Amino acid sequence: MLLDTGLLILRLVLGLLFVGHGAQKLFGWFGGAGLAKTEGWLGSMGMRPAWFWALMAALSEFGGGLLLVLGFLSPLGSLGIIAAMVVAITEAHWSKGLWNSKGGIEFPLVNLTAALALGLFGAGAYSLDGILGIRLPEPATIVGGLVLVLLGVVASEVTKTSKPSHPAKA
Repeated sequence: MLLDTGLLILRLVLGLLFVGHGAQKLFGWFGGAGLAKTEGWLGSMGMRPAWFWALMAALSEFGGGLLLVLGFLSPLGSLGIIAAMVVAITEAHWSKGLWNSKGGIEFPLVNLTAALALGLFGAGAYSLDGILGIRLPEPATIVGGLVLVLLGVVASEVTKTSKPSHPAKA
C-alpha cells in the first residue's frame, strides 16, 4: 500500500509537471513559447528539421506526462520523458557542467532518473494499468523503448547542422 501510494505521488508530481512543460511547447500555455518559437529555438541550435524535433519534444513531454499521471501503458510515459531529458541534456545542458545554477545537467538528470525509476517499478495499483489489469511485456518494453530512445538521440545528432539554415525569403 505504501509503495503504491509513493508511486502515485511520484507519478502525479512528475507527470503533471511534464504535462505543463509540454503544454508550454505545444500551446504556449503557462508562459511557454508555443510550437513555432520552440521550433525556432531548436533550429537555432542546428536541429533539423526543427519543426519535427519541436513536435517530438512537445509530444514526448506532454504525452509522457499524461501517461504518467494516468498510470497508463507503463513504461511508455516514462520513455517519453526519458527521451526528452536525454536530448535536453545532450543539446542544452551538457556543456554547462553538472549544477543547475549554471544551466547544467542536474535538473534534467533528476527528472530522467525519476522517470526511469517509475518505468522500472511500474505505475502501481492506483493507476489505469492497475485498475484495467494492463501489463506490457517486461523487460522487453523498457529495454526496447530505451533502445528506441538512444536511436532517436542518434538521429537528432546525425540530422543536426553546425550552422542553422534559414529559408530563402520570397
